[in-house]
Amino acid sequence: MKRLFLFIFLVNIISAQTNERMNQNVLPSTISVSIAGQFPVTGSFPASLTERVDQFVTRIYNQSLERAIGSITDERLLEKIKKEYSNFSLRGITLKRADGTTLKLDLQKFRINGDFRYNPYLKNDDVLIFPPNDIERNFISISGAVNVPGTFLYVEGDKLSDLIELAYGLNPAYELTGKVKISRLSYDGEKQNIIEVDIKNDINLQRGDQVVVLADETQRKQLYALVLGEVNQPGYVPITKSTTTLGQVIKKVNGFTPNASLKRARIFRGNSITTLLEKQYGIKIEQNIINNNPELVDRIINYEQQMMFRMSNLVEEDIGYFAAENQYRVLNEGSAVDFTQALEEGSEIYNFIVNPGDVIIIPPKTNTVYVFGQVSNPGHVKFVEGKNYKYYIEQAGGVGEYAEDDIMIIKGSSRNWITAEDNIILEEGDFIFVPKERLKSFRTFAMELSGYFSILGSIATILLLIVQLGK
Repeated sequence: MKRLFLFIFLVNIISAQTNERMNQNVLPSTISVSIAGQFPVTGSFPASLTERVDQFVTRIYNQSLERAIGSITDERLLEKIKKEYSNFSLRGITLKRADGTTLKLDLQKFRINGDFRYNPYLKNDDVLIFPPNDIERNFISISGAVNVPGTFLYVEGDKLSDLIELAYGLNPAYELTGKVKISRLSYDGEKQNIIEVDIKNDINLQRGDQVVVLADETQRKQLYALVLGEVNQPGYVPITKSTTTLGQVIKKVNGFTPNASLKRARIFRGNSITTLLEKQYGIKIEQNIINNNPELVDRIINYEQQMMFRMSNLVEEDIGYFAAENQYRVLNEGSAVDFTQALEEGSEIYNFIVNPGDVIIIPPKTNTVYVFGQVSNPGHVKFVEGKNYKYYIEQAGGVGEYAEDDIMIIKGSSRNWITAEDNIILEEGDFIFVPKERLKSFRTFAMELSGYFSILGSIATILLLIVQLGK
Protein backbone atom coordinates (compact mmCIF):
# COMPACT_ATOMS: atom_id res chain seq x y z
CA MET A 1 0.00 0.00 0.00
CA LYS A 2 2.83 2.37 0.90
CA ARG A 3 4.58 1.54 -2.39
CA LEU A 4 1.40 2.33 -4.36
CA PHE A 5 1.02 5.66 -2.54
CA LEU A 6 4.65 6.53 -3.27
CA PHE A 7 4.22 5.62 -6.93
CA ILE A 8 1.13 7.85 -7.30
CA PHE A 9 2.95 10.72 -5.56
CA LEU A 10 5.90 10.49 -8.01
CA VAL A 11 3.56 10.34 -10.99
CA ASN A 12 1.80 13.54 -9.83
CA ILE A 13 5.13 15.36 -9.46
CA ILE A 14 6.29 14.30 -12.92
CA SER A 15 2.92 15.28 -14.38
CA ALA A 16 3.07 18.72 -12.75
CA GLN A 17 6.59 19.33 -14.09
CA THR A 18 5.52 18.23 -17.56
CA ASN A 19 2.54 20.60 -17.50
CA GLU A 20 4.79 23.43 -16.35
CA ARG A 21 7.17 22.81 -19.23
CA MET A 22 4.29 22.69 -21.70
CA ASN A 23 2.92 25.96 -20.36
CA GLN A 24 6.37 27.53 -20.78
CA ASN A 25 6.57 26.26 -24.33
CA VAL A 26 3.33 27.94 -25.31
CA LEU A 27 4.49 31.32 -24.03
CA PRO A 28 5.35 33.66 -26.89
CA SER A 29 9.11 33.84 -27.62
CA THR A 30 8.77 37.40 -28.95
CA ILE A 31 7.21 40.33 -27.14
CA SER A 32 6.38 43.91 -28.14
CA VAL A 33 8.12 46.88 -26.52
CA SER A 34 7.42 50.52 -27.31
CA ILE A 35 9.82 53.45 -27.23
CA ALA A 36 8.64 57.02 -26.67
CA GLY A 37 10.18 60.37 -25.79
CA GLN A 38 13.53 61.72 -27.03
CA PHE A 39 15.15 58.73 -28.72
CA PRO A 40 16.44 58.45 -32.32
CA VAL A 41 13.45 56.27 -33.26
CA THR A 42 10.08 55.77 -31.58
CA GLY A 43 7.36 53.18 -31.98
CA SER A 44 6.83 49.50 -31.18
CA PHE A 45 9.60 46.98 -31.72
CA PRO A 46 9.96 43.20 -31.26
CA ALA A 47 12.01 42.07 -28.27
CA SER A 48 12.98 38.81 -26.64
CA LEU A 49 11.86 37.62 -23.21
CA THR A 50 15.53 37.26 -22.32
CA GLU A 51 16.43 40.84 -23.23
CA ARG A 52 17.10 43.46 -20.62
CA VAL A 53 16.43 47.14 -21.26
CA ASP A 54 20.05 48.10 -22.04
CA GLN A 55 20.48 45.26 -24.53
CA PHE A 56 17.21 46.17 -26.27
CA VAL A 57 17.97 49.91 -26.40
CA THR A 58 21.47 49.28 -27.77
CA ARG A 59 20.16 46.94 -30.46
CA ILE A 60 17.42 49.31 -31.65
CA TYR A 61 19.85 52.25 -31.65
CA ASN A 62 22.50 50.42 -33.69
CA GLN A 63 19.96 49.10 -36.19
CA SER A 64 18.42 52.53 -36.77
CA LEU A 65 21.82 54.24 -37.04
CA GLU A 66 23.03 51.64 -39.53
CA ARG A 67 19.95 52.23 -41.71
CA ALA A 68 20.44 56.02 -41.49
CA ILE A 69 24.08 56.04 -42.61
CA GLY A 70 24.12 52.93 -44.78
CA SER A 71 24.57 54.69 -48.14
CA ILE A 72 26.20 57.95 -46.99
CA THR A 73 29.87 58.53 -47.88
CA ASP A 74 30.25 62.22 -47.00
CA GLU A 75 32.33 62.34 -43.81
CA ARG A 76 30.84 65.59 -42.53
CA LEU A 77 27.29 64.37 -43.08
CA LEU A 78 28.14 61.10 -41.33
CA GLU A 79 29.44 62.96 -38.30
CA LYS A 80 26.37 65.18 -38.22
CA ILE A 81 23.98 62.19 -38.31
CA LYS A 82 25.94 60.35 -35.62
CA LYS A 83 25.84 63.43 -33.42
CA GLU A 84 22.07 63.80 -33.86
CA TYR A 85 21.49 60.11 -33.14
CA SER A 86 23.56 60.28 -29.94
CA ASN A 87 21.41 63.09 -28.54
CA PHE A 88 19.47 61.09 -25.97
CA SER A 89 19.89 60.37 -22.27
CA LEU A 90 20.57 57.07 -20.56
CA ARG A 91 19.37 58.62 -17.29
CA GLY A 92 15.86 59.35 -16.08
CA ILE A 93 14.20 56.71 -18.32
CA THR A 94 10.66 55.75 -17.31
CA LEU A 95 9.55 52.10 -17.75
CA LYS A 96 5.78 51.60 -17.75
CA ARG A 97 4.47 48.04 -17.41
CA ALA A 98 1.17 46.77 -18.75
CA ASP A 99 0.00 46.14 -15.17
CA GLY A 100 0.43 49.83 -14.30
CA THR A 101 3.82 49.50 -12.57
CA THR A 102 6.25 52.37 -13.20
CA LEU A 103 10.04 52.10 -12.77
CA LYS A 104 12.76 54.74 -13.02
CA LEU A 105 15.84 53.46 -14.84
CA ASP A 106 19.41 54.75 -15.02
CA LEU A 107 21.32 52.90 -17.72
CA GLN A 108 24.32 55.20 -17.27
CA LYS A 109 24.70 53.99 -13.69
CA PHE A 110 24.17 50.39 -14.79
CA ARG A 111 27.04 50.71 -17.25
CA ILE A 112 29.23 51.95 -14.40
CA ASN A 113 28.29 49.65 -11.51
CA GLY A 114 26.46 46.72 -13.20
CA ASP A 115 23.49 47.01 -10.81
CA PHE A 116 20.58 45.20 -12.54
CA ARG A 117 18.05 47.22 -10.56
CA TYR A 118 18.64 49.90 -13.19
CA ASN A 119 18.39 47.39 -16.05
CA PRO A 120 15.48 44.91 -15.61
CA TYR A 121 14.17 42.27 -18.00
CA LEU A 122 11.54 43.42 -20.49
CA LYS A 123 7.93 42.24 -20.49
CA ASN A 124 5.27 42.28 -23.16
CA ASP A 125 3.74 45.71 -23.83
CA ASP A 126 6.42 47.55 -21.85
CA VAL A 127 6.84 51.23 -22.73
CA LEU A 128 10.21 53.01 -22.41
CA ILE A 129 9.96 56.81 -22.19
CA PHE A 130 13.18 58.78 -22.69
CA PRO A 131 13.34 62.28 -21.12
CA PRO A 132 14.34 65.44 -23.02
CA ASN A 133 18.14 65.64 -23.11
CA ASP A 134 18.46 69.38 -22.39
CA ILE A 135 21.83 69.04 -20.72
CA GLU A 136 22.60 72.74 -21.28
CA ARG A 137 19.96 73.78 -18.72
CA ASN A 138 19.04 70.56 -16.94
CA PHE A 139 22.44 69.44 -15.68
CA ILE A 140 24.77 68.73 -12.79
CA SER A 141 28.55 68.69 -13.18
CA ILE A 142 31.56 67.49 -11.24
CA SER A 143 35.30 68.15 -11.44
CA GLY A 144 38.34 67.90 -9.22
CA ALA A 145 39.55 64.70 -7.61
CA VAL A 146 37.31 62.23 -9.45
CA ASN A 147 38.19 59.66 -12.09
CA VAL A 148 36.06 61.02 -14.94
CA PRO A 149 34.96 64.66 -14.52
CA GLY A 150 31.90 65.54 -16.56
CA THR A 151 28.45 67.01 -16.98
CA PHE A 152 25.36 64.81 -16.62
CA LEU A 153 21.61 65.12 -17.04
CA TYR A 154 20.01 66.05 -13.74
CA VAL A 155 17.38 63.63 -12.41
CA GLU A 156 15.07 64.55 -9.55
CA GLY A 157 16.42 63.08 -6.33
CA ASP A 158 20.10 63.09 -7.35
CA LYS A 159 22.44 63.13 -4.36
CA LEU A 160 26.13 63.93 -4.06
CA SER A 161 26.92 60.20 -4.00
CA ASP A 162 25.04 59.73 -7.30
CA LEU A 163 27.15 62.37 -9.01
CA ILE A 164 30.40 60.93 -7.65
CA GLU A 165 29.31 57.51 -8.89
CA LEU A 166 28.60 58.92 -12.37
CA ALA A 167 32.18 60.28 -12.33
CA TYR A 168 33.44 56.73 -11.67
CA GLY A 169 34.25 57.52 -8.06
CA LEU A 170 36.99 59.40 -6.26
CA ASN A 171 40.42 59.34 -7.86
CA PRO A 172 42.82 57.47 -5.54
CA ALA A 173 45.77 59.43 -6.94
CA TYR A 174 44.73 62.45 -4.88
CA GLU A 175 45.30 62.91 -1.19
CA LEU A 176 41.75 64.02 -0.51
CA THR A 177 40.76 66.67 1.99
CA GLY A 178 37.31 65.07 2.32
CA LYS A 179 35.51 68.26 1.25
CA VAL A 180 33.45 69.27 -1.76
CA LYS A 181 32.54 72.74 -2.96
CA ILE A 182 29.16 73.25 -4.63
CA SER A 183 28.57 76.31 -6.80
CA ARG A 184 24.87 77.10 -7.03
CA LEU A 185 23.74 79.96 -9.31
CA SER A 186 20.56 81.93 -8.84
CA TYR A 187 17.86 81.59 -11.51
CA ASP A 188 18.93 84.85 -13.17
CA GLY A 189 22.59 83.81 -13.08
CA GLU A 190 23.58 86.98 -11.22
CA LYS A 191 24.35 85.47 -7.81
CA GLN A 192 26.45 82.51 -6.81
CA ASN A 193 26.07 80.58 -3.59
CA ILE A 194 29.12 78.55 -2.57
CA ILE A 195 28.40 75.59 -0.32
CA GLU A 196 31.31 73.65 1.20
CA VAL A 197 30.37 70.35 2.81
CA ASP A 198 31.99 67.16 4.00
CA ILE A 199 32.08 64.52 1.28
CA LYS A 200 30.35 62.09 3.66
CA ASN A 201 27.41 64.46 3.92
CA ASP A 202 25.34 63.00 1.10
CA ILE A 203 23.25 66.08 0.43
CA ASN A 204 20.57 66.44 -2.22
CA LEU A 205 21.70 68.28 -5.33
CA GLN A 206 19.78 70.88 -7.29
CA ARG A 207 19.51 71.44 -11.00
CA GLY A 208 22.59 73.33 -12.26
CA ASP A 209 24.84 72.49 -9.30
CA GLN A 210 28.55 72.47 -10.16
CA VAL A 211 30.52 70.30 -7.75
CA VAL A 212 34.28 70.37 -7.19
CA VAL A 213 35.86 67.59 -5.13
CA LEU A 214 38.59 69.47 -3.31
CA ALA A 215 42.19 68.25 -3.37
CA ASP A 216 45.53 69.82 -4.24
CA GLU A 217 46.65 68.82 -7.72
CA THR A 218 49.06 65.90 -7.54
CA GLN A 219 52.46 66.41 -9.13
CA ARG A 220 53.10 62.68 -9.01
CA LYS A 221 52.91 62.28 -12.77
CA GLN A 222 54.76 60.43 -15.49
CA LEU A 223 57.55 62.94 -16.07
CA TYR A 224 60.39 62.01 -18.36
CA ALA A 225 62.89 63.23 -20.92
CA LEU A 226 63.98 61.39 -24.04
CA VAL A 227 67.66 60.80 -24.84
CA LEU A 228 68.61 59.69 -28.36
CA GLY A 229 71.82 59.02 -30.20
CA GLU A 230 75.26 58.19 -28.91
CA VAL A 231 74.56 57.18 -25.31
CA ASN A 232 74.88 53.70 -23.90
CA GLN A 233 71.22 53.26 -22.93
CA PRO A 234 69.07 55.60 -25.09
CA GLY A 235 65.39 55.99 -24.27
CA TYR A 236 62.98 57.60 -21.83
CA VAL A 237 64.42 58.76 -18.50
CA PRO A 238 62.14 59.42 -15.49
CA ILE A 239 62.78 62.88 -14.04
CA THR A 240 61.34 65.27 -11.48
CA LYS A 241 59.24 68.34 -12.24
CA SER A 242 61.99 70.96 -11.95
CA THR A 243 65.10 69.63 -10.20
CA THR A 244 66.66 66.96 -12.44
CA THR A 245 69.91 68.15 -14.03
CA LEU A 246 71.36 67.26 -17.41
CA GLY A 247 74.29 65.54 -15.72
CA GLN A 248 71.92 63.29 -13.77
CA VAL A 249 70.05 62.39 -16.97
CA ILE A 250 73.27 61.47 -18.78
CA LYS A 251 74.30 59.28 -15.85
CA LYS A 252 70.93 57.49 -16.00
CA VAL A 253 71.60 56.54 -19.63
CA ASN A 254 75.02 55.23 -18.56
CA GLY A 255 77.04 57.97 -20.22
CA PHE A 256 78.22 58.63 -23.78
CA THR A 257 79.56 56.17 -26.29
CA PRO A 258 83.12 56.71 -27.63
CA ASN A 259 81.56 57.86 -30.90
CA ALA A 260 79.56 60.73 -29.34
CA SER A 261 80.03 64.20 -30.81
CA LEU A 262 79.64 66.19 -27.61
CA LYS A 263 80.10 69.62 -29.20
CA ARG A 264 77.20 69.08 -31.60
CA ALA A 265 74.69 67.77 -29.04
CA ARG A 266 71.30 69.48 -28.87
CA ILE A 267 68.48 69.93 -26.36
CA PHE A 268 64.95 70.34 -27.71
CA ARG A 269 62.09 71.65 -25.63
CA GLY A 270 59.26 69.11 -25.90
CA ASN A 271 56.92 69.84 -28.81
CA SER A 272 59.37 72.11 -30.61
CA ILE A 273 61.18 69.13 -32.13
CA THR A 274 60.07 68.00 -35.57
CA THR A 275 59.59 64.70 -37.38
CA LEU A 276 63.03 65.22 -38.88
CA LEU A 277 64.53 63.77 -35.70
CA GLU A 278 62.27 60.75 -35.90
CA LYS A 279 63.41 60.04 -39.45
CA GLN A 280 67.06 60.69 -38.61
CA TYR A 281 67.22 58.33 -35.66
CA GLY A 282 64.68 55.73 -36.81
CA ILE A 283 62.80 55.84 -33.51
CA LYS A 284 59.03 56.23 -33.24
CA ILE A 285 58.72 59.17 -30.86
CA GLU A 286 55.48 59.10 -28.89
CA GLN A 287 52.78 61.68 -29.55
CA ASN A 288 52.73 62.96 -25.98
CA ILE A 289 56.37 64.00 -26.38
CA ILE A 290 56.55 65.05 -30.02
CA ASN A 291 54.00 66.92 -32.07
CA ASN A 292 53.85 64.83 -35.24
CA ASN A 293 50.87 66.54 -36.87
CA PRO A 294 51.99 68.47 -40.00
CA GLU A 295 48.67 70.32 -40.28
CA LEU A 296 48.88 71.47 -36.68
CA VAL A 297 52.51 72.51 -37.15
CA ASP A 298 51.49 74.61 -40.19
CA ARG A 299 48.78 76.32 -38.15
CA ILE A 300 51.27 77.08 -35.38
CA ILE A 301 53.74 78.52 -37.88
CA ASN A 302 51.11 80.69 -39.58
CA TYR A 303 49.81 81.97 -36.24
CA GLU A 304 53.30 82.73 -34.97
CA GLN A 305 54.18 84.43 -38.26
CA GLN A 306 51.11 86.66 -38.21
CA MET A 307 51.83 87.61 -34.60
CA MET A 308 55.37 88.56 -35.61
CA PHE A 309 54.28 90.56 -38.67
CA ARG A 310 51.56 92.47 -36.81
CA MET A 311 53.80 95.04 -35.16
CA SER A 312 56.81 94.83 -37.50
CA ASN A 313 58.22 97.39 -39.91
CA LEU A 314 59.39 94.81 -42.44
CA VAL A 315 59.49 95.83 -46.08
CA GLU A 316 58.49 93.44 -48.83
CA GLU A 317 62.08 92.44 -49.62
CA ASP A 318 62.60 91.28 -46.02
CA ILE A 319 59.41 89.24 -45.61
CA GLY A 320 60.56 86.10 -47.43
CA TYR A 321 63.79 85.82 -45.49
CA PHE A 322 62.08 86.57 -42.18
CA ALA A 323 59.36 83.97 -42.86
CA ALA A 324 62.00 81.28 -43.48
CA GLU A 325 63.89 82.21 -40.32
CA ASN A 326 60.70 82.28 -38.27
CA GLN A 327 59.64 78.87 -39.56
CA TYR A 328 63.00 77.49 -38.51
CA ARG A 329 62.58 79.09 -35.07
CA VAL A 330 59.12 77.57 -34.50
CA LEU A 331 60.00 74.09 -35.71
CA ASN A 332 63.43 73.86 -34.20
CA GLU A 333 63.85 75.61 -30.88
CA GLY A 334 66.58 73.23 -29.83
CA SER A 335 69.84 74.74 -28.69
CA ALA A 336 73.28 73.40 -29.54
CA VAL A 337 75.16 72.66 -26.34
CA ASP A 338 78.77 71.69 -25.63
CA PHE A 339 78.38 68.49 -23.61
CA THR A 340 82.09 67.97 -22.98
CA GLN A 341 81.61 68.82 -19.27
CA ALA A 342 78.17 67.24 -18.90
CA LEU A 343 79.48 64.59 -16.47
CA GLU A 344 81.58 66.98 -14.39
CA GLU A 345 79.59 67.75 -11.24
CA GLY A 346 79.48 71.44 -10.47
CA SER A 347 79.88 72.54 -14.10
CA GLU A 348 77.30 74.83 -15.65
CA ILE A 349 76.15 72.26 -18.20
CA TYR A 350 75.94 69.49 -15.56
CA ASN A 351 73.53 71.64 -13.51
CA PHE A 352 71.37 72.58 -16.51
CA ILE A 353 67.74 71.78 -15.51
CA VAL A 354 65.96 69.32 -17.80
CA ASN A 355 62.21 69.86 -18.21
CA PRO A 356 59.58 67.12 -18.66
CA GLY A 357 59.21 66.42 -22.37
CA ASP A 358 62.72 67.55 -23.32
CA VAL A 359 64.49 65.62 -26.05
CA ILE A 360 68.28 65.34 -25.91
CA ILE A 361 70.16 64.41 -29.08
CA ILE A 362 73.76 63.21 -29.00
CA PRO A 363 74.86 62.87 -32.65
CA PRO A 364 77.67 60.57 -33.76
CA LYS A 365 81.07 61.90 -34.72
CA THR A 366 81.44 62.37 -38.44
CA ASN A 367 85.26 62.63 -38.29
CA THR A 368 84.99 64.61 -41.50
CA VAL A 369 84.66 68.13 -42.83
CA TYR A 370 82.17 68.47 -45.65
CA VAL A 371 83.30 70.58 -48.61
CA PHE A 372 80.76 71.63 -51.24
CA GLY A 373 80.05 74.31 -53.80
CA GLN A 374 82.61 75.22 -56.48
CA VAL A 375 85.11 72.43 -55.85
CA SER A 376 86.05 69.58 -58.13
CA ASN A 377 85.11 66.71 -55.81
CA PRO A 378 82.57 67.90 -53.22
CA GLY A 379 81.96 65.61 -50.26
CA HIS A 380 83.35 64.42 -46.94
CA VAL A 381 87.05 64.98 -46.27
CA LYS A 382 88.68 63.19 -43.36
CA PHE A 383 89.12 65.50 -40.39
CA VAL A 384 92.72 66.28 -39.45
CA GLU A 385 93.37 68.22 -36.26
CA GLY A 386 94.89 71.65 -36.83
CA LYS A 387 94.34 71.89 -40.59
CA ASN A 388 92.76 75.05 -42.01
CA TYR A 389 90.12 75.42 -44.71
CA LYS A 390 92.66 75.52 -47.55
CA TYR A 391 93.76 71.98 -46.76
CA TYR A 392 90.25 70.60 -47.06
CA ILE A 393 89.54 72.48 -50.31
CA GLU A 394 92.75 71.07 -51.73
CA GLN A 395 91.69 67.55 -50.68
CA ALA A 396 88.36 68.15 -52.47
CA GLY A 397 90.16 68.83 -55.76
CA GLY A 398 90.60 72.59 -55.42
CA VAL A 399 88.33 75.43 -56.41
CA GLY A 400 86.58 75.64 -59.77
CA GLU A 401 87.01 78.26 -62.45
CA TYR A 402 83.94 80.21 -61.40
CA ALA A 403 84.52 80.09 -57.65
CA GLU A 404 84.20 83.30 -55.65
CA ASP A 405 86.88 84.37 -53.20
CA ASP A 406 84.34 84.81 -50.39
CA ILE A 407 84.58 81.23 -49.04
CA MET A 408 82.48 80.45 -45.96
CA ILE A 409 82.95 78.05 -43.04
CA ILE A 410 79.68 76.77 -41.54
CA LYS A 411 80.12 75.48 -38.01
CA GLY A 412 78.61 72.02 -37.48
CA SER A 413 77.45 72.79 -33.94
CA SER A 414 75.64 76.10 -34.47
CA ARG A 415 75.37 76.34 -38.30
CA ASN A 416 76.91 79.78 -37.96
CA TRP A 417 78.53 81.16 -41.14
CA ILE A 418 82.09 82.52 -40.78
CA THR A 419 84.29 84.05 -43.46
CA ALA A 420 87.12 81.60 -44.14
CA GLU A 421 90.46 82.77 -42.79
CA ASP A 422 93.71 80.98 -42.04
CA ASN A 423 93.34 81.32 -38.27
CA ILE A 424 89.84 79.78 -38.09
CA ILE A 425 90.01 76.45 -36.23
CA LEU A 426 87.98 73.75 -37.94
CA GLU A 427 86.28 70.94 -36.04
CA GLU A 428 84.85 67.61 -37.12
CA GLY A 429 81.38 68.09 -38.54
CA ASP A 430 82.09 71.57 -39.96
CA PHE A 431 81.19 72.56 -43.52
CA ILE A 432 83.12 74.57 -46.11
CA PHE A 433 81.08 76.29 -48.80
CA VAL A 434 82.71 77.71 -51.93
CA PRO A 435 80.16 80.02 -53.61
CA LYS A 436 79.87 80.50 -57.35
CA GLU A 437 80.71 83.77 -59.04
CA ARG A 438 77.57 85.40 -60.36
CA LEU A 439 77.76 85.48 -64.16
CA LYS A 440 75.70 88.19 -65.76
CA SER A 441 74.10 87.79 -69.16
CA PHE A 442 73.99 90.72 -71.58
CA ARG A 443 70.27 91.07 -70.84
CA THR A 444 70.92 91.28 -67.08
CA PHE A 445 73.77 93.75 -67.65
CA ALA A 446 71.58 95.89 -69.92
CA MET A 447 68.72 95.92 -67.39
CA GLU A 448 71.03 96.98 -64.57
CA LEU A 449 72.64 99.62 -66.80
CA SER A 450 69.25 100.99 -67.80
CA GLY A 451 68.39 101.27 -64.13
CA TYR A 452 71.51 103.30 -63.48
CA PHE A 453 70.77 105.57 -66.45
CA SER A 454 67.22 106.05 -65.20
CA ILE A 455 68.52 107.16 -61.80
CA LEU A 456 71.08 109.49 -63.39
CA GLY A 457 68.36 110.95 -65.63
CA SER A 458 66.16 111.65 -62.60
CA ILE A 459 69.05 113.36 -60.81
CA ALA A 460 69.81 115.47 -63.90
CA THR A 461 66.17 116.54 -64.12
CA ILE A 462 66.15 117.61 -60.48
CA LEU A 463 69.41 119.56 -60.90
CA LEU A 464 68.04 121.31 -63.99
CA LEU A 465 64.87 122.23 -62.10
CA ILE A 466 66.94 123.68 -59.24
CA VAL A 467 69.02 125.73 -61.71
CA GLN A 468 65.91 127.08 -63.39
CA LEU A 469 64.36 128.04 -60.06
CA GLY A 470 67.54 129.84 -59.06
CA LYS A 471 67.46 132.21 -61.99
